[in-house]
Amino acid sequence: MTLFTLRSLLATVLSAVVVAAIAHVVVLVSFFQASGFTPASFGSANAFFVPQTLFTLLFVAVLAFVGGFRSWYLALLTGLVAGILGALVGTAVPILAAGSALGSEVLGDVVASLVGINLVFVLAVVIASATAGRRVYLGVAGGGVDAWAGAGGVDAAAAVDERRIAIIRRPAATLADGQVTHIDKREIDLQLADEQWESYVNVLENAGWTTIEVDRADDLADSVFVEDAVVIFGDVAVIASPGSEHRVAETEAVEATAHELGLRIAHIVTPGTLDGGDVLKVGRTVYVGRSGRTNAEGIHQLRHIVSSLGYTVVAVPLTKVLHLKSAVTALPDGTVIGYLPLVDDPNIFDRFLSVPEEGGAHVVKLTDDTVLMAASAPLTAELIENLGYRVISVDISEYEKLEGCVTCLSVRVR
Repeated sequence: MTLFTLRSLLATVLSAVVVAAIAHVVVLVSFFQASGFTPASFGSANAFFVPQTLFTLLFVAVLAFVGGFRSWYLALLTGLVAGILGALVGTAVPILAAGSALGSEVLGDVVASLVGINLVFVLAVVIASATAGRRVYLGVAGGGVDAWAGAGGVDAAAAVDERRIAIIRRPAATLADGQVTHIDKREIDLQLADEQWESYVNVLENAGWTTIEVDRADDLADSVFVEDAVVIFGDVAVIASPGSEHRVAETEAVEATAHELGLRIAHIVTPGTLDGGDVLKVGRTVYVGRSGRTNAEGIHQLRHIVSSLGYTVVAVPLTKVLHLKSAVTALPDGTVIGYLPLVDDPNIFDRFLSVPEEGGAHVVKLTDDTVLMAASAPLTAELIENLGYRVISVDISEYEKLEGCVTCLSVRVR
């Protein structure tokens, strides 16, 4: 069993215990007050609600383990389902144990208890799940909010080292409303976009990557470009501060996913802005584009965060494209490649190779000798193959219409 799994199990158990304990205490206090503060009410209330509490603990644990605390609304649903099931089963079991048959009359009484004696218990489970339960789960599974410089990073780093993980996000139904800045807006074929996304994900999985899907957000048109929401440095996830107000809401679900992966969390905060697409890591050097989406304060904050992790930040002027990685990316050996007409200053990079097509400037490292790139750049694919690499091409034409590229559609955790 991996350290990552052990951490998830511990988070599951502790969050379930906290939710069940809070609900139990709430009903005891409620009945104590309702009885006119009669001490004897504690004993009878405790005896009645112990089964509900224990079954609820079990149901919360199961739901938490399968992702019930990934977001606040899932936590609400987890509490509602676990509370109702716990109340029903916990009320029915003592009746059956006493020898009564679960006939229609008894079953009716059990169900009616949900709006009677068990109502406060169910409400307490719902509220506790969405608040304390979720906080405990994320705190234990993710090493604590903003604990990027704190203890516990060894476990998270080990989990990352054991697997190659790619965070992805399914395209929104509103994808066609996505923003463009340096090109003209074109019509998007949504069905084709979905098919291309599935093909992209299949390439990652066939190359040995475990894909983790962030909750789809149909109200966030650009959310499929998940790379812009977070930058990963080993076991630390730096949550971005989007330079477009239309994309600010994209980071919440991505952060929840990073917590579930056991990553430590750091934030770029306003007035700093930073999009993940502006960050290119080459060894221990981090090139950051000073673009229309990433400002000087955002670069300053990122430099402060990653310098303690052993990285050096190099700021790159950017005027011709949306993001730095719209102009340049890097081969596995560290050579930066780019389409020269879109690169402001190639001399910034230690090793730079010009490629013949705009779409050829973007590669995703799959292994030390294999890269993923867009099918729109066959000449560049041939060039890279002649350098000794295996190239896997995928058609992402609908995303290129939105200034997207192969790097934008996933965040690799490795």
